[in-house]
Amino acid sequence: AFLLIPLLLACFVLLPSAQAVTPELLPAPPPDGNYPGFNTAEGGSALLSLTTGTFNSAFGAFTLKADTTGSFNTALGAQALLHNNGSSNTAVGVNALVSNITGIQNTAVGQAALANNTTGNASTAIGFRALYSNTIGVANTAIGNLALEVNTSGELNTAIGFASLASITTGKQNTGTGVRALASNRTGIANTAIGYNALWRNTIGRLNTAIGDSALEFNTTGSGNIALGVSAGEQVDTGSSNNIDIGNFGVFGDFSTIRIGSVQTRTFIAGIRGRTTGLANAVPVLIDSAGQLGTISSSRRFKKEIQPMDKTSEAILALKPVTFHYKSDKSGTPQFGLIAEDVAELNPDLVVRDDKGEIYTVRYDAVNAMLLNEFLKEHRKVEQQNGKLESQARKIQEQETTITQLKKEMETVIARLKEQDSKIQKVSDQIELSKPAPPMVVNNQ
Repeated sequence: AFLLIPLLLACFVLLPSAQAVTPELLPAPPPDGNYPGFNTAEGGSALLSLTTGTFNSAFGAFTLKADTTGSFNTALGAQALLHNNGSSNTAVGVNALVSNITGIQNTAVGQAALANNTTGNASTAIGFRALYSNTIGVANTAIGNLALEVNTSGELNTAIGFASLASITTGKQNTGTGVRALASNRTGIANTAIGYNALWRNTIGRLNTAIGDSALEFNTTGSGNIALGVSAGEQVDTGSSNNIDIGNFGVFGDFSTIRIGSVQTRTFIAGIRGRTTGLANAVPVLIDSAGQLGTISSSRRFKKEIQPMDKTSEAILALKPVTFHYKSDKSGTPQFGLIAEDVAELNPDLVVRDDKGEIYTVRYDAVNAMLLNEFLKEHRKVEQQNGKLESQARKIQEQETTITQLKKEMETVIARLKEQDSKIQKVSDQIELSKPAPPMVVNNQ
């Protein structure tokens, strides 16, 4: 074996420039050594049928036995490339590419690697029975024992690791890196699995991405899932689709759900603070006690048992707003708000509890709604009072108008009375003037 390697190197060094040369027909018996057309054969029936093929190397019993016109092939191992008549194939191992007929540019390293390939092209198989069942599939890469073992016509698949993509038959554009990655996949398309047992049980699901040991391990038929991290999305089961699980196990039955993290207690995301959306339809994002992000829906179609708030909102009138500082705030920024425990004593529905059942925060959105209700109640009272005042003002105005009218009428009456007095005085004066003069009495004493 040690002598063989220098010999091969010497052959390549001594090759003339690779101009096209029509080789002479090989003499009988079959070739055994270096022959025209830069062919080399060692082993029983190696290159037995060669006619015009060039640059072939066959080492081992029955290697390249059926090759006639195929060129640039290398076969090392009993029956490697036994039935081949294609070109530019490399087979290393017993029965490697044994069934290949016209396939070109294939590389098989390992016992029975690409053993059933007949016309498939541009595939690479390294490992025991790697791409064993491939017949017409093209551009597949399998590295590892049993990798892509039962693939028949699937194309553009890449499998690296023991039993990676071991069950695939016709699936396309899948990538599995890791022991048993995508091991159960049969017809799924465009899946990517990196890590031990990643997407192990996936059968027909497509467009899934799993990175991490056992990521998306139990997904079978779901599509469009993304899992990142050890056991990420592990609980995303049959048929679950369009989920994203990063550092989270996922939940059975999830659909179109994003889950990030599991034991983390703080979150920092750049590009949020100091940035505005610039859109008038932006809404606040809230988080529930289960950690789900979302917004508050106000449409009637999402609600039931709708009733006026009435006196329920009066509880906020007893609230005690305070100023305070958060214990964890080293900057000492003054805060303004309520104490959740105090609020719970007035109305337990106005507080939120944590996963341990302890009081955590105040439902300020509900407090705001109650404030609005109390404001509207007071506003209605003010409107009623304003209505009464306006009514009283109208009555006063009417009374003032009546008084003014009465004054005018009184003035008219007084004027008439004065006129009558004047007339009466004139009559009295005339009467006085019309009286006869009293007789004169002469006193002749």
